[in-house]
Amino acid sequence: MIDRSHELPVTRQAKALSVSRGSVYYMPRPISAGDLAIMRRIDELHLEYPFMGSRMLRDMLDREGIAVGRRHVATLMKRMGIEAVYRRPNTSKPAPGHKIYPYLLRGLRVDRPNQVWAMDITYIPMARGFVYLAAVIDWFSRRVLAWRLSITMEAAFCIEAVEEALARFGKPDIFNTDQGSQFTSAAFTGVLLNNAIAISMDGKGSWRDNVFVERIWKSVKYEEVYLKAYASVGEARTSIGRYLDFYNRERPHSSLDRRTPDEAYFDYLPQRAAA
Repeated sequence: MIDRSHELPVTRQAKALSVSRGSVYYMPRPISAGDLAIMRRIDELHLEYPFMGSRMLRDMLDREGIAVGRRHVATLMKRMGIEAVYRRPNTSKPAPGHKIYPYLLRGLRVDRPNQVWAMDITYIPMARGFVYLAAVIDWFSRRVLAWRLSITMEAAFCIEAVEEALARFGKPDIFNTDQGSQFTSAAFTGVLLNNAIAISMDGKGSWRDNVFVERIWKSVKYEEVYLKAYASVGEARTSIGRYLDFYNRERPHSSLDRRTPDEAYFDYLPQRAAA
């Protein structure tokens, strides 16, 4: 790390670390209120029309009187961690040292808790700024087992959520994610491999692979996030935590025969133990 108080000049420190000297002096600029408003609207449109790429989103925004270029839309989408989802050839390459694992859920009947867990990250707008929400979800019961908020998309907060879920609820047979760099990193996959958990990753751009997680994000946003304007990360954490507790304990799901995720998850476990 660059140490400005070190006797070695900053120029030589940057050279030794193979980093640009300009980047040492760069001060990140806060995102403008205008961009935050556009990002909020892009998030809403992406929830409704996940197949839309930057060009179509630009056109949709233009029809609403929001003049913005396609490249700027693409930049904001990248910052939000979203992309259009549709079937296309998998031409992407993993980051150096990152292994892509095969998708293990195709044709698999998921009929019990802790058989398959899934994890995903979503963008959460606030009154000023934004955060990212990561959650570990039991595929069978739709129960949110653990979650974390972060101001960056580094792997650390995802790992914390996984470790909490493992400590509280045991371990699944299979853990499914997308191919995001957080989930393909050695630090993240190492936690799963050390616990003898099979790793599954969605096909690139295949919306069907993790569609039920997207449905959960839709519930979180329309029933909680879009109704609020969080003034701080702490307020967002408290309010989202309150909603997820309601989601697990009280909110019935038609896909669960009108049971709550808690009922679908915990009611099955005693039956399995008795059997």
